[in-house]
Amino acid sequence: MLGAIVGDIVGSIYEWHNIKTKNFPLFGEGCRFTDDTVMTCAVAEALMKGGKRDDFIDAMKKYGRMYPDAGYGGRFREWLFSDTREPYNSFGNGSAMRVSPCAWVMNRGFCARTGMWPSAGRERAKVSAEVTHNHPEGIKGAMAVTDAVFMSRYHFGGFYGDYGHPINNNPAECKKRIKEHIESEYGYDLSRRLDDIRPSYGFDASCQGSVPEAVIAFLESTDFEDAIRNAVSIGGDSDTIAAITGSIAEAAYGIPEHIKAKALSYLPDPLRDVLREWRKLIGELRKHGF
Repeated sequence: MLGAIVGDIVGSIYEWHNIKTKNFPLFGEGCRFTDDTVMTCAVAEALMKGGKRDDFIDAMKKYGRMYPDAGYGGRFREWLFSDTREPYNSFGNGSAMRVSPCAWVMNRGFCARTGMWPSAGRERAKVSAEVTHNHPEGIKGAMAVTDAVFMSRYHFGGFYGDYGHPINNNPAECKKRIKEHIESEYGYDLSRRLDDIRPSYGFDASCQGSVPEAVIAFLESTDFEDAIRNAVSIGGDSDTIAAITGSIAEAAYGIPEHIKAKALSYLPDPLRDVLREWRKLIGELRKHGF
């Protein structure tokens, strides 16, 4: 989930001032965490509380109200500060930018043994979207990102390839399988190139108008930092696109330590506390083959 936070922070100063190039300071002056980071931490806490519908609602309202000026969209902000616990049929990309923790509680070992998707994290991803973004496109965007993160963990982690052989020594093949799955399962067009997207791409906060672009930014990347630079360089909703791309890239490449340390320096203690507890949980899950 830290990959999403890195992308959010790096992209935060370019959301309304698109840069359209990969040549920029990674943590530029004025960078900050935004709603993408706050809600990603909320999803992580909700999963640690049990991952039920009420857990997601409680955590989102708790952290959203703790950081009221993080840059929420109008309809989400209205929901956040109201007493309602009902969704509002959004197809915004907020469901996709916050979902990455769900993919980290999906069991890779189970998938390798059975050839089946592990249900727990995937179902929780759907619930994490539905509590606000219950429009079919809002759910689809969250599920596509969850699958991309899980498949990156799975293939780049060397769990399985053809006839049981790992393919993590072949990044192109790993990405090919992710691309084919997302296109087949969700109907997104991932055949475009960033050089074709970049000149005319503008702000689009919908899942259908930003999730495919974020996935393409990952598919064209060579490492974690390159993925973030790809995402910011196309413009649009820069912090959210980079958060989505960063969440996938973390699962594939890991995050360099100096980038981790810099990102953490932007976070207040309550959010860092969530990350500390999350790392403990993931450490325990890995002992059991996750």
